[in-house]
Amino acid sequence: MQATIEVSGLRKRFGQTTALDGMSFTVRGGQVTGFVGPNGAGKTTTMRVILGLDAAEEGSALIGGRVYASLRRPLTQVGALLDAGAVQPGRTARNHLLWLAHAQGLGARRVDEVLDEVGLSSAARRKAGGFSLGMRQRLGIAAALLGDPPVLMLDEPVNGLDLEGIVWMRGLLRSLAAQGRAVLVSSHLMSELQDTADHLVVAGRGRVLADAGVADLIARASRGRVTVRTPARPQAAAVLTHAGATPVAEDGDTLTVTGLAAERIVALLNAGGVPFSEVAAHRASLEAAYMDLTGDAVEFREATR
Repeated sequence: MQATIEVSGLRKRFGQTTALDGMSFTVRGGQVTGFVGPNGAGKTTTMRVILGLDAAEEGSALIGGRVYASLRRPLTQVGALLDAGAVQPGRTARNHLLWLAHAQGLGARRVDEVLDEVGLSSAARRKAGGFSLGMRQRLGIAAALLGDPPVLMLDEPVNGLDLEGIVWMRGLLRSLAAQGRAVLVSSHLMSELQDTADHLVVAGRGRVLADAGVADLIARASRGRVTVRTPARPQAAAVLTHAGATPVAEDGDTLTVTGLAAERIVALLNAGGVPFSEVAAHRASLEAAYMDLTGDAVEFREATR
């Protein structure tokens, strides 16, 4: 089975509300794809359609080229975590996984392997109803990994995890992608995706606003800006303007320059005898790139004062 998720032209309405408006993207094997967007963007609905929990009115959602309903032993094809609370509270962690494993033709040995992998071996015989949110997240991830699937879909996987758990999750996601799996991660924490994701699908109002590599999105948001710190700001501005750049004075001794690469700016300032303490290409955060893309797609925002 191919390690891919292919979403093409999904459209869905809930009453008068358009949840999906032509949602289209592909998740490929060997990388972590972040799936982000403001409330109402259609992320959860898209994931539910992929898993056959909701039906789209138009379009298709395929896992390895097939619809979810046609998959034989689906846990061995795709693992998903959409709701960490979807566990019978009276069952122990191990019995919960044994129940899932039995339905998929998997043995108890695999259950013990995934419990160990997510760090729940010591809590295997505790009832899930007494678990913290972080422990329920780990149990949900164990269930997603149970069938050793080539495709994984995780909705807010670091929710409820402590710092140690977040670091563990980053490593797990990267290792799963390194094994060639297709990993789709829905999250609202841009800082986590900046450290983890290779690719980003940005959704807004039911459609895709951007579908690009994380590095490309950051470069686009940086807009070729260069920060120059100099005690001779007027002279520096004059030299750079003459060379075709656009310098803008910031606080203190700082200029923000567009239109010239950092290396060329250094050469010009040196040639003109203009002193400077720093010339650095501006690198936007992934959060800044996200805000640029989704500014017009936010459903609820603070009123402008």
